[in-house]
Amino acid sequence: MILTYIYTGELDLTDDLDEDILGLLVATDELLLEELFNYVQDYLIRERSIWIHENLVQVLHTVFKLVRCEKLRDYCFELICLDPKPFITSKEFLSLDKDILYDLLERSDLQIEEIDAWDYLIKWGIKQTPSLKSKNGDIIKWNNKNYEELKELKKTLNEFIPLIRFTKIPPADYFDKVRPYKMIIPYNINDEIEEFYYKGKLPKITSFSPRKRIILKVESKIIQSTQFNIINNWINRKNNSIVILNKNDILNNFKLIYRKSRDGIKIIRNICSGQGSILILIKLKHSEEIFGGYNSIGWPKCISRNKYLFSTESFIFLFEDKNDTQNMVINRVAVPSCAIYDCPIVITFGAGDLELDYEYLSISPSGYYGLIDGNAIDGGDIKFEVDDIEIFRVN
Repeated sequence: MILTYIYTGELDLTDDLDEDILGLLVATDELLLEELFNYVQDYLIRERSIWIHENLVQVLHTVFKLVRCEKLRDYCFELICLDPKPFITSKEFLSLDKDILYDLLERSDLQIEEIDAWDYLIKWGIKQTPSLKSKNGDIIKWNNKNYEELKELKKTLNEFIPLIRFTKIPPADYFDKVRPYKMIIPYNINDEIEEFYYKGKLPKITSFSPRKRIILKVESKIIQSTQFNIINNWINRKNNSIVILNKNDILNNFKLIYRKSRDGIKIIRNICSGQGSILILIKLKHSEEIFGGYNSIGWPKCISRNKYLFSTESFIFLFEDKNDTQNMVINRVAVPSCAIYDCPIVITFGAGDLELDYEYLSISPSGYYGLIDGNAIDGGDIKFEVDDIEIFRVN
């Protein structure tokens, strides 16, 4: 693969195995082939994201200590932080390198309940401690009679304990799941924890910084708040698959101005008139799929219509269902001069890429980058019956 690139200056990875492409990334790093290295790293993230998501431990073990693989490493961490449960419950998690686990638990954007972080840290620690590998990690069976075994576990987990935000663990979970392991917790931390639970006194010596979650609060019955985080990032032209928001992100306010099931049948175009930037969500009948469109320039109040409106930031999108945060698709405008067709009654993105009235949604490729995946058309339109519509003013 490297020789092909050296002799031709080109490399098509379409038919290559995912593991081979990851191996190529390591090789290009060792050989200091910077241009090829950057291309392969970007290709993995862009074209092999599903494989990365299914093999996070393998990918992280391969790239974690490669300094120049920061982009891929951060991408893996963002995927985990978005939805840690599948990762920490996998068999591969128990073999995770301790430095990777440390960096993960240290992050404030890890979207996990603290008691789950504690439970799976204990399971990982038991697996990593040779004398305890026969244990099943059942916390109820642990007590002071297991002194020597707990002593070994303490050595394994000593550096990880301060990363747990104990004050975020409910009292009942603390009593049932943390207290039996008090022997592995450093004395100064344990004293602060017990003072917190018994007296309500916040820790002073130990700093338990809370994990930060920015979830947009939006009034919607069609999609979840996490999906609004994704749309917010799309509007800001951030990575298509990132749900997490941080303090430096521009946060948009999504104000519900119309819901079909609540407000009845109305002319959609009139509702959007003069409202500024608009987000539309469309729930279909007989399907879990949710279509939508974002118009960055809005629809004008003026009566003169039947003309195209120019926009570079508008897009249309599809979620597989109301919980989808992995397989959604966004198609940005390809022909800005034909981004929005302004006409009476209906809402139209492009020249019919996405066209909505109060009863039907029609899809046809023209002014945006192709059509939404999974609904490709060989000529003609696809028409769906609409179950519900939500329209938001975006500020």
